Amino acid sequence: MKQHIITIAVTIMSCTMSAFAQTDRTQTLNVAEHNGWEYEVKTGVNIGGASPLSMPVEIRKISSYSPKFNGTLEGTVTKWLGDDQKWGVSAGLKFEEKGMITGANVKNYSMEILNDGDRVAGYWTGYVKTNYNTTLLTVPVMANYQLSDRWKLRAGLYSSIKLDGQFTGNVSDGYLREGTPVGEKLTFENGNTASYDFSSNLRHFQWGGQLGATWRAFNHFTVNADLTWAFNDIFESEFKTISFALYPIYLNIGFGYRF
Repeated sequence: MKQHIITIAVTIMSCTMSAFAQTDRTQTLNVAEHNGWEYEVKTGVNIGGASPLSMPVEIRKISSYSPKFNGTLEGTVTKWLGDDQKWGVSAGLKFEEKGMITGANVKNYSMEILNDGDRVAGYWTGYVKTNYNTTLLTVPVMANYQLSDRWKLRAGLYSSIKLDGQFTGNVSDGYLREGTPVGEKLTFENGNTASYDFSSNLRHFQWGGQLGATWRAFNHFTVNADLTWAFNDIFESEFKTISFALYPIYLNIGFGYRF
């Protein structure tokens, strides 16, 4: 899915720029701009991760982190208001990837592992590796303000529907106390690992806040940056194995073409 998004983004941006390099803007677009309408297609990458708001006591050390290459493709429509067209309202439709790979040393970390085909729940002390990835269809609705001919700022809300996702990983170099922190001890050392999979517990709907800015480098070419912060956990509310909430926090950096 990620490769498809990147391929589609590059293809659309290339075709769009090629078409406008060969032809003038149509009369329809000229009239739309005169009436305060602005159309833009954007592509970029999400950099960030799903994070607790404060470091849980169970996590003793983050030993590794990889943000992955999370591609995005978005179409945005903006309606500028008033005679001066300083303020505007925009809505977009975005296909995006959000993900990360992390490694951490933990103590008494609530966990459910697969051991010889059986699910065993308890409290893990040792190393945990996590692979999180999700494909989303996102709709941002933003208030926009033009600082100048080249700069505009925006802020608003977004909502996302999960199209696909995984939250998997493995544990190693430690032990699991089954059931309670003093339960039966299962040890995984000397290269032995046990896997876990919480993909089916990922939430289908996310929403949050977004702040962003656009710099118009050329007449049609723009550079964009947007920070998004989810207001709800990546997991469904009924899921209690991981005892703390994880909130997707991402910075999107990319470029766009303004019609």
